[in-house]
Amino acid sequence: VAGLVAARRGELIEELANIDDGIAELYLSGEDIGPKDLAAGIRRATLTTKFAPVLCGSALKNLGVQPLLDAVVDYLPAPEERDNTAIELRRAADAGDDPEEVPVVLSHEENKPLVALAFKLEDGKFGQLTYMRVYQGKLKKGEFMYNSRTGQKVKAPRLVQMHAQEMTDVDMITAGDIGATFGLECASGDTFVSVKPGNTRVSLESTFVPDPVISLAVRPLKKEQFSGNFAKALSRFQREDPTFRLHSDPDSKETIISGMGELHLEVYVERIKREYGVECEVGQPRVSYRESISTRAEFEYLHKKQSGGSGQFGGITGYIEPHSGADALSNVFVNNVIGNVIPPQFFAAIEKGFLAAAAEGPISGHPIQGVRFVVVD
Repeated sequence: VAGLVAARRGELIEELANIDDGIAELYLSGEDIGPKDLAAGIRRATLTTKFAPVLCGSALKNLGVQPLLDAVVDYLPAPEERDNTAIELRRAADAGDDPEEVPVVLSHEENKPLVALAFKLEDGKFGQLTYMRVYQGKLKKGEFMYNSRTGQKVKAPRLVQMHAQEMTDVDMITAGDIGATFGLECASGDTFVSVKPGNTRVSLESTFVPDPVISLAVRPLKKEQFSGNFAKALSRFQREDPTFRLHSDPDSKETIISGMGELHLEVYVERIKREYGVECEVGQPRVSYRESISTRAEFEYLHKKQSGGSGQFGGITGYIEPHSGADALSNVFVNNVIGNVIPPQFFAAIEKGFLAAAAEGPISGHPIQGVRFVVVD
């Protein structure tokens, strides 16, 4: 094992020497590169985004957690080592134009106007808990501020700093600090700014949210719970977690939840059961199949309906064929009738009947697409 570790350490030093001048100088001069030199080189390369440390571990078995926390302290930048940029909306010269977006570099000084980002929401025993990071200025307990998105004036009645499930009350959080407050009506990604006179309202970029990688169909076992606690739970989870997505499939009528992994979604399903008392049935989303035709086919349809009086009588002929082109997935109605053998006011009803018939195919009941419907007589 010692030989393998030495070989891997040599590879690490070679990679760092290619991107960091300090390590390259020590490597080329043949000097010994100690743990402190290596850590300093990794930090410099990480700060320039040329190097990304990767650590292994298991949260389930509590392995590698402490090295990860140490790496955060050793390699990642302190708040004052990064320039943070916000967007300031300024009025356009012409009244009809959209506001002008001007990048603004934020300061780490406490005496500057407040700029903070709400990046996580969580429902606790005291109400909604809003996690915030201060990027500029400071936020005091009981201070008023503006929500840049809504323009609403809000108050931070209580400030706490979190450590796992424990919270410690604080009087103030300053630039670089992460804290939490209660009672704010906001969404994840909202920016809060100071309300002092003369301040410009700026907005921070929301946290990058990757696209979901897995989806599940979920529904309550008892249908009467669908519009009650089940809907409340899903709405709450969407506010809390921007990586949790929800939509309803218009074809299968299923409620689809999407997230960053199977465990991610299983946790939310378990929370629906534990916190809202709703047992759910979970499965893979149904595939939205489509039907189509492969060859041209002639048709002749005769409509007869006796409803008193003279009744209704009419007939049309034509053909259907596969539709190709830029919109090959759509259905197209074509009128090739010569003259007025079919009164013009009936064509809208004929097209409506064609589209209604294409909504449910004869084989599996799924919608039909890619069909060209031509009326000739």
